[in-house]
Amino acid sequence: MGFFEVLVLAIIEGLTEFLPVSSTGHMIIGSSLMGIASDDFTKLFTIVIQLGAILSVVVLYFKRFFKSMNFYYKLFVAFIPAAVFGLLLNDIIDELLESPLVVAISLLLGGVILLFVDKLFNKDEVTDEEDITYLTALKIGVFQCLAMIPGVSRSGASIVGGMSQKLSRKTAAEFSFFLAVPTMFAATGKKLFDFFKDGHTITSEQIQLLAVGNIIAFFVALLAIKSFIGYLNKHGFKMFGYYRIVIGLVIIILLASGVDLKIT
Repeated sequence: MGFFEVLVLAIIEGLTEFLPVSSTGHMIIGSSLMGIASDDFTKLFTIVIQLGAILSVVVLYFKRFFKSMNFYYKLFVAFIPAAVFGLLLNDIIDELLESPLVVAISLLLGGVILLFVDKLFNKDEVTDEEDITYLTALKIGVFQCLAMIPGVSRSGASIVGGMSQKLSRKTAAEFSFFLAVPTMFAATGKKLFDFFKDGHTITSEQIQLLAVGNIIAFFVALLAIKSFIGYLNKHGFKMFGYYRIVIGLVIIILLASGVDLKIT
């Protein structure tokens, strides 16, 4: 992996981590098209640079992270399902991550759902995270687990989960951002543990690539979050649904045409 690949993947991560389009799915396809998807360091890189994107949430919502202890308790409750299912289904998840077809189908089906989500869930009764109950937080956490299927989108699943519990679009999106912090930190820690447990090592050059990737992802994610919240309030999810459908169909057409996108 060189600087160009680092730049491309970091931009993809920063742009897509908090949008309902699946950052993992986009990075799987992006790394596959660049011919580096099978490399163990690439697989580590695509997880670790999520930390840079996550830090953008901490910076943008710094004061909100120190609002009350109840806020942390609710995040912890919402995080529990992902922690449990992530450990139980780790091997299955790793297998799914190697299938561009799974990514394509998930993008397609998720896109169809986003076309109708604004009409299905439009109660907007909860407009402040302080009003989110522990049960609601747990249900959102269960929705987030759907994102263990590559292409589903962690942010998309948790936002839809929040809206199904009568959260406003803005409140659901912001709670999804907050929930990303413990979830992605845990995912990164698990990936690093597995990487070293399997006997791999990281060179000084690779550490530099990880640092650069995280910095790029951080700044791109700052812009993406600000733009996303403004767009979401005005226009809803329909455009993201169309985008997912188009990308999903393109991947399926490429696979049907014999283009090798398999990750082995």
